[in-house]
Amino acid sequence: FASFYLKLGERIAAKYADEVIVLSKSVQDYFRNTYGRETVLIENAVVPVEYTPCSLLSERFGLERGGYVLFLARIVPEKGLHYLIEAFLNCSTDKKLVIAGEIPDTEYGGKIRKLAAGTDRIIFTGFAQGNVMAALYSNCALYVLPSEIEGLALTLLEAMSAGARCMTSDIPENTDVLGDFGYTFRSGDVGSLERQLLLALSEPEENGRMDEQKRYIMEKYNYSAVVEKTEAVYRKAVQHEYGSGNERKGR
Repeated sequence: FASFYLKLGERIAAKYADEVIVLSKSVQDYFRNTYGRETVLIENAVVPVEYTPCSLLSERFGLERGGYVLFLARIVPEKGLHYLIEAFLNCSTDKKLVIAGEIPDTEYGGKIRKLAAGTDRIIFTGFAQGNVMAALYSNCALYVLPSEIEGLALTLLEAMSAGARCMTSDIPENTDVLGDFGYTFRSGDVGSLERQLLLALSEPEENGRMDEQKRYIMEKYNYSAVVEKTEAVYRKAVQHEYGSGNERKGR
């Protein structure tokens, strides 16, 4: 039923909406190819994550700066956490894997618990927000988003704005955000993810490169630009509905 209503919503939007806003080029291509509908691409904006010292993480979780790989996202199948756990456990590294997010009481949540059982290399923090979230982004050796499906991941924008080195699956929704920064692996391929993890963790962090990454993210995904583009779409839709004058069309 959920899939039916999702498709129904798509068809209604494609046929009747004055304007349709999408978050990524791949979704834009989908509407064009599936419904022959042109849409407006307006990507998410991000509030920059300010550097937060690791002391908070040391006290709560025994973590050190640069001592862990971070997954921070919803724990659902499409985010691909199961691939990351398997690949990480195959890697010979002294880093920890930190999983930030509530484990759901679902079949998938049980799968994640089972995959992580019997090792002290994986740390679950639970849901992270505020200073804890900022500290996790600020001090990780690598942020990994292994998702198979995305719209536009706010967590990836946050991690990049914090200056974290990032690795994602190679789906367009992720690689379009990464630009010339970070690392990618073949989506759903544990072996590819394992190899890229080892590569990324063996390479030194370049501070100048991370500063460049932060500037790139804040220039491309800043709120002022997003608000301006969104207002323009609404103005266009209102003019289409009511006309350019004060009188409503047909009324």
